[in-house]
Amino acid sequence: MSAPDAVKIGIVSISDRASAGVYADQGLPALQDWLSRALLNPIHFEPRLIADEQSTISQTLLELVDTGCSLVLTTGGTGPALRDVTPEATLAVADKEMPGFGEQMRQISLKFVPTAILSRQVAVIRGSSLIINLPGQPKAIAQTLEGLKDPQGQQLVNGIFAAVPYCIDLIGGPYLETDSTVCQAFRPKSAIRTPQA
Repeated sequence: MSAPDAVKIGIVSISDRASAGVYADQGLPALQDWLSRALLNPIHFEPRLIADEQSTISQTLLELVDTGCSLVLTTGGTGPALRDVTPEATLAVADKEMPGFGEQMRQISLKFVPTAILSRQVAVIRGSSLIINLPGQPKAIAQTLEGLKDPQGQQLVNGIFAAVPYCIDLIGGPYLETDSTVCQAFRPKSAIRTPQA
């Protein structure tokens, strides 16, 4: 069988206080841990820890896309507070908006907290890269990516990552393969790559 495609992924934690060293950032470790468990592909991570500044966020996203990141995940800065500008910074660099990702993240989070309706996560495509804003808390990051399972491990609500590999296929990125025990990627049968000897 052929080895999975290598993939370059940008992970961005957006926090005034963590970027200033007031407390340790939890976003980057949470993103890297989940992706390392979920993907079978060799991953090269491009981590960034930045402040809640709209121009800085947009510039960081552009830099990651321009240097070959097929997927960029952000965490933090998606609430209604005055300093929360991640969605605006993300939309500013978009070629296309992908509203289904934000809708599904809010649906998942609403199973846990009523304040999920205050979240403003968006997902966009720029060129051949997918950029997704995730929640700020490590537990919520895993829940929205992975979805909800019953005690026996059966999927109750799909996480958003189930749709990410096929989306990246459609925009010309690498073929992402997932560990089905963490997250089962969904592709139409015609899009499933036949294993090569």
